[in-house]
Amino acid sequence: MLTRLTLRDFAVVASTELEFGPGMTVISGETGAGKSLLVDALGFLSGMRADSGMVRHGTERAELNAEFDLRDRPEAVAWLRDQEMLDEGRDDDGACQLRRTLRSDGGSRAWINGRPVTVAQLAELAGLLVEIHGQHEHQALLSKASQLELLDAYGRHGPALKAVRETAEAWTALRRERDTLVRAGDVGDRIELLDHQWRELDKETLEPASIADLAADHRRFANAAGLIDTCERALARLEGDDAPSLLQTVQHLRGEIARARNDEPRLGEVDGMLDAAAIQIDEATRLLQRIRDDLDLDPERFEALEDRIGRLHELGRKHRVPPESLHEVRDRIATELDTLRHAGERLAGLDDEIEAAAARWREAADTLGAARREAANRLAQATTDLIADLGMGGGRFEIALEPIEDGRPDPQGAERAEFLVSANAGQPPRPLRKVASGGELSRISLAIEVAALGLDAVPTMVFDEVDSGIGGAVAEIVGQKLRALGAKRQVLCVTHQPQVAAQGHAHYRVSKAEADGMTQSAVRRLDAKERQEELARMLGGVEVSKEARAAAKRLLENAS
Repeated sequence: MLTRLTLRDFAVVASTELEFGPGMTVISGETGAGKSLLVDALGFLSGMRADSGMVRHGTERAELNAEFDLRDRPEAVAWLRDQEMLDEGRDDDGACQLRRTLRSDGGSRAWINGRPVTVAQLAELAGLLVEIHGQHEHQALLSKASQLELLDAYGRHGPALKAVRETAEAWTALRRERDTLVRAGDVGDRIELLDHQWRELDKETLEPASIADLAADHRRFANAAGLIDTCERALARLEGDDAPSLLQTVQHLRGEIARARNDEPRLGEVDGMLDAAAIQIDEATRLLQRIRDDLDLDPERFEALEDRIGRLHELGRKHRVPPESLHEVRDRIATELDTLRHAGERLAGLDDEIEAAAARWREAADTLGAARREAANRLAQATTDLIADLGMGGGRFEIALEPIEDGRPDPQGAERAEFLVSANAGQPPRPLRKVASGGELSRISLAIEVAALGLDAVPTMVFDEVDSGIGGAVAEIVGQKLRALGAKRQVLCVTHQPQVAAQGHAHYRVSKAEADGMTQSAVRRLDAKERQEELARMLGGVEVSKEARAAAKRLLENAS
């Protein structure tokens, strides 16, 4: 869960640090005080696109830090270990830090446990830790795609959906291959061209090692005259054509040293070195003789080498690759030739494979469809019950699963979802997107979200004024639902509803004030007395009456 959030030079916040515990934490404050800045900060720490406008005026960068306790989050720990960001010795307490800076020039940087990461990596880890529900999120529920996605998430259809997607992709790949073969038509001319190219390449030895040996032989022949001259001059010095050879000189020196060894014992060591040198000189002389004898000035062989290198370079230019890659061209041409020569057989077999792939997709789609129908019934009933709790007695929520007409294997399955709602008893269900009342839409969407919440393993859930458009007893019920969710997940709720705020286990208040000619926001945790006063303010407005304070006290007593 989230344990600490630190902001510095973020929007109108100069510096603040908040500590969070389990259960439900509420955040309130006057309009414009910056209540949603805390949600925005978590959004940026979850990979939201950087916004230079969120850097406090007059500063170069904003800094955001969030600390999480991962002791009950094995998925997040496994992710860190896979990314080599887990210090096994230091992270035994389960602490994990997400950090991000936003610069005034629009740039940003991100870190996980002090290690630089990409924003994509930050978002991937944050997705295992935080789920944010915004006040306008109900707009997303108006799209059929979002409705189907929510239904699949509610029903935990991940494995079944993956099977449908993979079988649909396999079918599509086979159809694409078939279409390519059909479009190719008569491939005789293509086969003739490829066959000529393959034979031309197959005449040559094209393996990279062979080409490297050819280049080395060519260099040696091209420089043979110079190499022979070098060997001859070295041998003349070693063999002593016009003077004593180097070996004879060494042997003469050994004789002189031998006569003086009795007077200086260390000369024996010198004699041993000269003896070894004589052996090396003799071996060097023999090797030089062999190298000289091996060097070939045969002009016909040199011409043959040049011809072969020329052919390889010409083939390389023809196929637009270096000579070292010609073997890949040859193999690619051979593969295409084989495919084209058997195109007729392949085309006939593809029809059977396509039919089999379609059958596998239908089987996977039927399994997913059955799971969707079962999940749709459960979600519809749970949402209908919540709609009644939210002051819409007689309302009914349904999920229609509409079959896809074209019958082609679809990666999303054989049906689409449509959320239907009847706001009042006796009214026929209508698509959610056609519900006219904004207040009804807000409550219905909230009921859907609450019904589908708490099913995944994300430990921290953030709600940013999702109670907008409701009040009174309905707001109190919403608060109770969020408090109940807080028993299973950590809940952070930004709210302007006192009935919701009263349900929190902890309460922060955001306030704003002017300092040095600039507006600044501050956040502080409220004690019991301060919390009652804040609820009274939320109930009564600017002038807090005795009646408002008494009502605030009752709200807190009823929530505890």
